[in-house]
Amino acid sequence: MANQLEVSEELLSYVRDVSLRDDEILSDLRDLTSELPMGQAMQVMAEEGQFLALLVKLVGARSVLEVGTFTGYSTLCMARALPSNGQLITCDISSKWPDIGREFWARAGVNDRIDARIGNALEILADLSAAGAKGTIDFAFIDADKKNYRSYYELALELVRPGGLIVIDNTLFFGRVIDPSAQDEDSIAIRALNLFLRNDERVEVSLLPMADGITLVRKKTD
Repeated sequence: MANQLEVSEELLSYVRDVSLRDDEILSDLRDLTSELPMGQAMQVMAEEGQFLALLVKLVGARSVLEVGTFTGYSTLCMARALPSNGQLITCDISSKWPDIGREFWARAGVNDRIDARIGNALEILADLSAAGAKGTIDFAFIDADKKNYRSYYELALELVRPGGLIVIDNTLFFGRVIDPSAQDEDSIAIRALNLFLRNDERVEVSLLPMADGITLVRKKTD
């Protein structure tokens, strides 16, 4: 059995050459984001955005929930994968970064599919549950502050329908998950979530060694 390959810059370039389907709108938003403070670190990789779009289509999603918008690159990728009457609710603590993405959402013709909500994501998700959205979301993507990942996960699991998919980003967290000296709040939170998910009988789970770690969580059906 072959072990996981180490992905060099050359190999990553090859992967992009043979599989990445890019366009001007996506590349323009990536370029703009990369110029922002921490922009390159916080934005999902181009191939991850394409992967998210593929998952949205595989699930047959009509409703998507995103926790953590930033400049809206992943938002754009997933919204494009929705049918014309689909809806993506994305939330961020500040309007500063999502406002950057709005121009690109409009250019792509998906502005009407995106409901950007500004505020505390825990409160936004709780409000969705209280408003009757429990068990109605097809697909959720979590990519926000790491210390609250477990809380985001629990709320998303409540909102996602049986058979729906939750995707959690940064679950290898720059390799800090295996660094015993990394005792910051975020690293501890990611380690704890990973261990919890392994034993969570409510779901099926797979952590992919792609990008900065992507965990796929499928909510079990009854």
